[in-house]
Formats: sequence, structure tokens, C-alpha cells
Amino acid sequence: MVLPIASVTPVAPTSYLDTTMTTSGSKGAADFGSTLAGAVDNLQQLQSTSDSLAVKAVTGDLSDIHQATIAATRAQVTMEVVAAVRNKGIEAFNDIMRMQA
Repeated sequence: MVLPIASVTPVAPTSYLDTTMTTSGSKGAADFGSTLAGAVDNLQQLQSTSDSLAVKAVTGDLSDIHQATIAATRAQVTMEVVAAVRNKGIEAFNDIMRMQA
């Protein structure tokens, strides 16, 4: 029997998904930095949740193994996104460093 999905939650809290753009340099940089810091904190929380649910699953304290599987997948996908953003940032930095003044 397949149970219906009650709701789909985003990978990142909606506060990190703010679509407003700012043109001021320092405020934009601060917002970008705080967004990245929030995303890393969110990743750490997802990994911690995944780890604790995995331990509960192994010890038999978890009644629904799907919770552990979903938490592990959510942490894995978030890690892949964070790694992709990091790689793009490094690539952009290297491109800027190769520019001639």
C-alpha cells in the first residue's frame, strides 16, 4: 500500500530562497555571505538528522525506515548542490584571476 505524500518540503528553508535582488555592492555581498552560511548550516542539520535516524534504524528504535531513507537522500542531494555551487564559485574565481587588467 502506498501512502499519499502530505506535503513536499523544500530542501532549503524558504528564507534562503529569497528572490529579491539588490544592486548595492556591500549589502548584496553580505546577503550572499549570509545565504551561503545559512545553506551550510542547513546542510549540517540535514546530515545530523540523517545520522541520528540511521543510528535509530540500525538499533531498531525507528518504526518507519522510510524516514531514514528520505533524510539520507535529502542530505545527499543537498551536499551535491553545495559542492556544485562551490565548484562554480572556484571556477568563477579562476576565470577572474586569468583576466588581464
